[in-house]
Amino acid sequence: MNVLITGGAGFLGSHLCDRYLQDGHRVTCVDSLLTGRRQNVAHLERAPGFRYVEADIVEVEDLDPADLILHFASPASPPEYQRYPMETMRVGAFGTWRMLELARRTGARFLLASTSETYGDPLVHPQSESYWGNVNPNGVRSIYDETKRFAETVTCAFHREHAVDTAIVRIFNTYGPRMKMADGRVIPNLVSQALRDEPLTVYGDGRQTRSYCYYADLIEGIVRLAASGRHEPVNLGNPDEFTVLALAEQVRTLTRSTAPIVFKPLPQDDPTRRRPDISRARAWLGWEPRVPLSEGLPATIEHFREELTLVAS
Repeated sequence: MNVLITGGAGFLGSHLCDRYLQDGHRVTCVDSLLTGRRQNVAHLERAPGFRYVEADIVEVEDLDPADLILHFASPASPPEYQRYPMETMRVGAFGTWRMLELARRTGARFLLASTSETYGDPLVHPQSESYWGNVNPNGVRSIYDETKRFAETVTCAFHREHAVDTAIVRIFNTYGPRMKMADGRVIPNLVSQALRDEPLTVYGDGRQTRSYCYYADLIEGIVRLAASGRHEPVNLGNPDEFTVLALAEQVRTLTRSTAPIVFKPLPQDDPTRRRPDISRARAWLGWEPRVPLSEGLPATIEHFREELTLVAS
């Protein structure tokens, strides 16, 4: 196939570039580098079948015809989408619309990277795809949350009105190599602080929960969903649930850090509980995560350790 990956120089996008090339497909990676990093795909630039395009997908015209479009272009961490609010909403709204129009013209299958943030601070636990969510439309996180909800809406509309072959993946917390140390999400924050022997920051009382999925598991689920022919939203994430405080203690142990844990006020609209119901993924895709946090976290710590060494040199 010809596979077009928007946001292809980002954390997940770059791993998708790797996977589809390894599977024998041709890949066009498009990224504006607003939050993506060229270094994530530098190892692919001479690979047969790979094309890199540095461009904003809202404006770019010179794109190869595609059989599959994976739309991952967007800032994804709270610090990044709050730093770039207009760009986040622009790519989520107009960028999604443009890529759907491209899929309509070319007959491509279109997969939208949505998010567990569409559930907001959920009143239902765990969260299944039938839950409509509890999102504050005026809060600081709504920049991302509501943009992704709109992106899902327009994706469904293109499927119903224009018979575009669409898929929607709702991605829960994912971690692993190629995350940025300054990403702002909980695992990069804690690991980078521990490796620098700085106090580890926990927001609130640390009893809020998250579920952490290793990137390799998530990539496998996305590939299966793209090939499935399914159109309904599908949760992908690890249903194993941990408190943030327990995660901080585990990071301290694995890094052998002696730095203390410090507590700061919980950010506005920060979810208190987040855990996916993956019944659809199990039934429709035969998918469930295989890498526990006890295996994925050491590999991620080693990645950040190497990044620190490169910065120091």
